[in-house]
Amino acid sequence: MSTTARDTRRDEEQAGTAGGVRLETTSALGPWATLRRGVRISPQLLDGLALTVLLAVVAAGGRVVVPIAVQQTVDTGILAPGGPDTGRVGLLVAGAALFLLVAGGASALVNIRLFRASESGLAELRTRAFRHVHDLSSLTQNTERRGSLVSRVTSDVDTISLFVQWGGIMLLVSVLQIGVATALMLVYSWQLTLVVWASFLPLVLVLRPAQRRVSAAYAQVRVRVGAMLGAISESVVGAETIRAYGVGARTQRTVDRAVRATRDAMVRAQTRVALVFSSGVLVANAVLAAVVVVGTLLGVDDGLTVGQLLAFLFLVQLFTGPVQMATEILNELQNALAGWRRVIGVIDTEAEVTDRPGAVDSPRGPAAFGLRDVSYAYPGGPLVLRDVDLDLPLRAKVAVVGKTGSGKTTLAKLLTRMADPVHGRVELDGVDLRDVRLRSLRQRVVLVPQEGFLFDGTLAENVAYGARGTWDDDDARDRDVARAFADLGLADWLEALPGGLHADVGQRGERLSAGERQLVALARAHLADADYLVLDEATSAVDPATEVRIARALDQLTAGRGTLTIAHRLSTAEAADLVVVVDAGRVVQTGPHAELLGQDGPYAAMHAAWLSQTR
Repeated sequence: MSTTARDTRRDEEQAGTAGGVRLETTSALGPWATLRRGVRISPQLLDGLALTVLLAVVAAGGRVVVPIAVQQTVDTGILAPGGPDTGRVGLLVAGAALFLLVAGGASALVNIRLFRASESGLAELRTRAFRHVHDLSSLTQNTERRGSLVSRVTSDVDTISLFVQWGGIMLLVSVLQIGVATALMLVYSWQLTLVVWASFLPLVLVLRPAQRRVSAAYAQVRVRVGAMLGAISESVVGAETIRAYGVGARTQRTVDRAVRATRDAMVRAQTRVALVFSSGVLVANAVLAAVVVVGTLLGVDDGLTVGQLLAFLFLVQLFTGPVQMATEILNELQNALAGWRRVIGVIDTEAEVTDRPGAVDSPRGPAAFGLRDVSYAYPGGPLVLRDVDLDLPLRAKVAVVGKTGSGKTTLAKLLTRMADPVHGRVELDGVDLRDVRLRSLRQRVVLVPQEGFLFDGTLAENVAYGARGTWDDDDARDRDVARAFADLGLADWLEALPGGLHADVGQRGERLSAGERQLVALARAHLADADYLVLDEATSAVDPATEVRIARALDQLTAGRGTLTIAHRLSTAEAADLVVVVDAGRVVQTGPHAELLGQDGPYAAMHAAWLSQTR
């Protein structure tokens, strides 16, 4: 086999092992497995469950006291052997009213306890899912639209909340109500009880396959809702671009399609639920008719009293009510299960970049990097970095240059461990990055992106966001932030900015220019006080004064510490201690600017082309 063929085959094998986990669209867990898994994630849902169930029993008992009171009032009060016994009737009514008050109080306590437990459990679920989203790599996050991803920890959890706080209460009380009603019906007439259960048995047998179809329909609903939120959020974030290119109508059609798809999915799910509900109503009415007919015959032949028959009819209503309600509960349950599976899908998605067992903290101080036979491929794609061997010395200013798509940004991701190589190792002070705790690594190595992301808030809050410590008060924070700007030679710019440290930067920093956002990002990096900086050089067009400020701030920021800059302008490479030339995923040249300029290679050709364009 030729060398080229061997290299190609090895590249394919390494690419095949590349990381990149796709975010789960849904979990394959069944209903009970989903509930068990959800409770393990949020054990607060079961807090005080024993007392809650006891109170629910009392609440359910309040619903059956009326049939018993009716039977006793009719048989032993109104139809008493010696004539109506008004005293007994009054006593029975008063006793029933008292028990109903107790049952009502128990029902209120059940609601309050379930609300508290559910909110605590769902808060834990949101927190854990949100935390895990941040543990996932950007590649995994990008397998799903941001709006759809956000929906997994917002609207999907809301569906669980709705079920637990409404459907869960109804399910708990209904199950107890059916059990108590069945027990009392057996006391009055086992024959009529058999009639009731025999009438509902076919419906019970139909419910299981119907549940699977409803579950599938609601799983599709949650997917469609996520896609709709993704389309809407994308159009809101990209509103300026949409207006600039005059594609509002096209964007509206895209959003409309997502809305219609969500509507159609919901209609399909609700239609299936409605069919089950109609079946329940039909069976419930048939049961009442059967009980009246059979009960009348039993009253003639077996001595079933009028009061007992009336009580039994009340009990049948108590029995059939929850069965009919079960269709609505089924509706909310399947919607909640679909949402629960999507949230569980986030939590169960494997985080690609994690601390290895036995990972250690990396001691602070000047940092040196080494790459040993490093290769990397994005999920499902070819190798974008191949066989990279590179040493980045202590305190050296390194510039990485190369054509677009050559692998410069990928190299920066590996140094900051936003991704792990599929082959080889990246070392910090001789230690494999995978053996360094991520928290320690983030303290020592900071990435300053091409355009720093600013959060909605004040300038001071955004700069302080990257700081390692905390402050006792806002005044202390503001003093340190102002000092950071002064250290970078930006005090005059800060003073000229309306509002100064308290200026509102707006969402994504939209109230500042691109160059000003970069200045804020540099101040944030300065306050982070890292040992090593990885910078993606800004290429946004800025005015000359801002360009000078950025250059001056960078000089101050990088002084005395090692830096790697993804250089888009060769003037940056000219000032670097070491230039690394990347071409088609390989490091093809390394050395000082003057040395590389004297060689007949890609850097000299690149520099000559750049000079010709600047003249």
